[in-house]
Amino acid sequence: MADSTPMAAPAPLQGTQLMLGSVALALATFMNVLDTSIANVSIPAISGDLGVSPNQGTWVITSFAVANAISVPLTGWLTQRFGQVHLFVASVVLFVFSSLLCGIAPNIQFLIAARILQGLVAGPMIPLSQALLLSTFPKHKSGMALAIWSITTMVAPVIGPVLGGWISDNYTWPWIFYINVPLGLLTAAIIWRLYRTRESMTRKLPIDTIGIALLVIWVGALQITLDKGKELDWFNSWEILTLTAVAFIGFVFFLIWELTEKHPIVDLMLFKHRSFWAGVIAFALAYGVFFGNLVVLPLWLQTQIGYTATNAGLVMAPVGLLAILLSPLVGKYLTKWDLRWSATVGYLVFALVFLLRSHFNTSVDAKTLMIPALLQGIPMALFFVPLTAIILSGLPPEKIPSASGLANFCRMLMGSFGSSIATTLWERRSSLHHAQLAESANVFNPTFSQALQNINGPYISPEQAQGLIENNLSVQAGMLGINDIFFGSAILFIILIGFIWLSKPSGPATVDTSAAH
Repeated sequence: MADSTPMAAPAPLQGTQLMLGSVALALATFMNVLDTSIANVSIPAISGDLGVSPNQGTWVITSFAVANAISVPLTGWLTQRFGQVHLFVASVVLFVFSSLLCGIAPNIQFLIAARILQGLVAGPMIPLSQALLLSTFPKHKSGMALAIWSITTMVAPVIGPVLGGWISDNYTWPWIFYINVPLGLLTAAIIWRLYRTRESMTRKLPIDTIGIALLVIWVGALQITLDKGKELDWFNSWEILTLTAVAFIGFVFFLIWELTEKHPIVDLMLFKHRSFWAGVIAFALAYGVFFGNLVVLPLWLQTQIGYTATNAGLVMAPVGLLAILLSPLVGKYLTKWDLRWSATVGYLVFALVFLLRSHFNTSVDAKTLMIPALLQGIPMALFFVPLTAIILSGLPPEKIPSASGLANFCRMLMGSFGSSIATTLWERRSSLHHAQLAESANVFNPTFSQALQNINGPYISPEQAQGLIENNLSVQAGMLGINDIFFGSAILFIILIGFIWLSKPSGPATVDTSAAH
């Protein structure tokens, strides 16, 4: 039964209010996405300070990822029950509170519990920031709203490791969480002031307890599998085999239940819309490839090339430059072309970027590293904004929060897949190249014998010389392995263009949110 009756859609914000609302919503998105990556480079500092092993410390990342992945697809149901504005402001305030708990954590158990809470309350923030931004702008400027949202979603994962490394190097790790407190409180105050009279319709819905339980089971098991698979040697581990079985069985039962439930917790019927499912597949798979590379490139620079975490982040920083500059232009002209062409150009430039990176070597300099990073900002602007518009186009306004939540869930899940697959493939390709290179590292190879003689000297024993060569083989193998990842990523982006064109022809991009209030 409805709690509120349909009301006329409030007029779009204007002037200072429009600017303040956009900045506040963008800050909330930035803060949320930042926390998915900022802790990664701080795990050694956290583990050492709390007296646990680095493997135990990684649960700080896993716990947040699992909780966040579970709560994101619940956004649609929660929005209908509590309203967009109340739910968003509550999520931000609880995010601030949980961040404070993370900072004051006296032990690893307390920190993991706080990160679980943080992940749970963070779930609705990203899809709701998107929905509120769309309601803030006039319908014909919905492209600009999507551009603002996309900028923060794109740039935060790049800045996170840089900021996390800098804070850990210059301050103490709790500050990676404390910085959320002033940002979050300011955001919540502005949003409440501007949007409290713009609440969406609410209605009392039965709680789909079985759907929630099944979602927790299969998403939790799958996320832990992806986060811990490499560490536990994947399917050679009974824990991973068990978790995979639980995830698969839970997913099957979840699908059956949600498709037959009268009030499902997740609206899977959205996949009946052609542009939604085609856009989600193209977007999520591309994001998985993008995010996987975002993980392995800094890792290669730090473990093989000798970069610090901060320096590795700095050479990646140009990624956000062109994305920030171009996204507003893409949003402005989104109404003037077929969105599928824009996304296609973006994927082709992504392929070019990864092709350039596939020619890196162990002597790569900062300039060579930064040129592809700078170019990468172009496709980030050209595929994030148009594909988001494709996904939401043609949907009833009241479905926007559910669609945004489900699409972001798929994107985040593929990001986890991409990260796990990229790091595992890099390790295995590096091992293969190491074995191939080692076949030539013997005394019967004149080149190897000459190299060994050149290294040998009065202060280096033959054993030390062989150790130096072994280290060099490992570095070369790592380089060849990551080049394989880059080249494969280029091919994948070209293949994924086909999914873009499975969506319906899309002319001028507008997303109607008028009836969502």
